[in-house]
Amino acid sequence: MSKIKVFIITVLTMMALLTIGYATYSGNVTTTNAQVTEKNDDKKQQSNKATYKEDVKVSEDAWKYPSESKPYPNMNEHKNAYIKVSIADQRVYIIDNQRVLYTMFAATGENKSPTPKGTFEIQNRGESFYNAESDEGANYWTSFKDWGVYLFHSVPTDKDGKYVENEAHKLGKSSSHGCVRLTIPDAKWINTNIPEGMKVVVE
Repeated sequence: MSKIKVFIITVLTMMALLTIGYATYSGNVTTTNAQVTEKNDDKKQQSNKATYKEDVKVSEDAWKYPSESKPYPNMNEHKNAYIKVSIADQRVYIIDNQRVLYTMFAATGENKSPTPKGTFEIQNRGESFYNAESDEGANYWTSFKDWGVYLFHSVPTDKDGKYVENEAHKLGKSSSHGCVRLTIPDAKWINTNIPEGMKVVVE
């Protein structure tokens, strides 16, 4: 075989090997890109779902402030909204069409005095109360069951109307007598903005 033929065969073999290698690389890149795209799509789908669980730690002075830095929702724009109380999360959610509009720190009932689970609705409301039997009161109460028995209200007050700080620090934990404790501004907002008859789901 002549040197020219050997040279030509060698060149053709090298070109064939390069072509195969490029095709394999391109296939791997395409597969990787497809996997990345698929993962990104999954993340988008997950982020679009209503997420209730909040892992934010409740600071000791949280009871003095709104739970979120953003404004409270305008309820005139959310006629079908409802309130969800999550005992597992110790949070109250304002929800419209599976979208969480606002999340509030909460403290629901202790094991010996649990917050009742079920579907209820907003009833009567008032500025403040004091219960001598439990030696505890609160401000901005809004009833959701039994017309004044089970309430949304601020963190507790004493007989003089002063906030009981050691109880206020328990937001985020089951610590009430069955009512749902909230920060002072959150309780006031519910008291003044949530209409009578709005659905309340406790679970």
